[in-house]
Amino acid sequence: MIDVLKSKRESSRFQILVEIAAHQPNLRQKEVADSLELTTQAVSEYIKELVLDGLVTTDGRMRYRITKEGVEWLLESASELKQYARLVTEDIISHVSVWSTLAETDLHKGEWVSLEMRGGLLYANKKEGIDATGIAVSDASAGEDVGISDLKGLIDLEGGRIDICKVPRIQAGGSRNVDSEHLKEMISGKLMVGALGIEALVALRKVGREPDIIFGAGEAAVEAAYHGIDSLIVSVDEQIPRIIKRLESEGLKYELFDLTLTKI
Repeated sequence: MIDVLKSKRESSRFQILVEIAAHQPNLRQKEVADSLELTTQAVSEYIKELVLDGLVTTDGRMRYRITKEGVEWLLESASELKQYARLVTEDIISHVSVWSTLAETDLHKGEWVSLEMRGGLLYANKKEGIDATGIAVSDASAGEDVGISDLKGLIDLEGGRIDICKVPRIQAGGSRNVDSEHLKEMISGKLMVGALGIEALVALRKVGREPDIIFGAGEAAVEAAYHGIDSLIVSVDEQIPRIIKRLESEGLKYELFDLTLTKI
């Protein structure tokens, strides 16, 4: 069990810190107390603890701000919650849920099927020797979507790899200072390419590749990796630490490449 779910106290601290981050510097303690079903006094005591722990600062006039340490604690806790939710939804609930798949052949309701993950999509067919199996919940023609229940076995899936290409900010030359030939090699064969920053976008366009993702490229790469899809993120240098921290918190494989031609 993750920390924020171990006790009412930890859960309340987490939720109050979220409220402070969302509404800083002004926080109405009574509204927080009502939403969390706590007394105003309890909320006040929790906030005092957060201040003592260095997660929140205050000027003494009911104005609060989350600290750098508070942000890091929130991110770590949120990541733990996400991983726990993934465990519940994908590993625990899978045997009682209905999964959406693509039928590769004509299927009939109640028929046994084998399951394979390819290109990030789940396919239902009738192949022998496949570990993951289930039962079709309806008739389906080849190419149609079909629900599968009673999943058994493990779906063979190797996590995707993420390559990160660092490009310089405009102050250091931007797209003009990018090794375009290396970038061409990096994007070759990649199903998904994301861009973070105008410099990254232009660098990709200069080598003839329009990015698949501009907003939320980091999140998209994480989801793609969980579905076995390799991806590449071209990013300005100041975004790199945040991306790497996220990938490491998820336990995903990545490699960093510096495409700057000359250091300024």
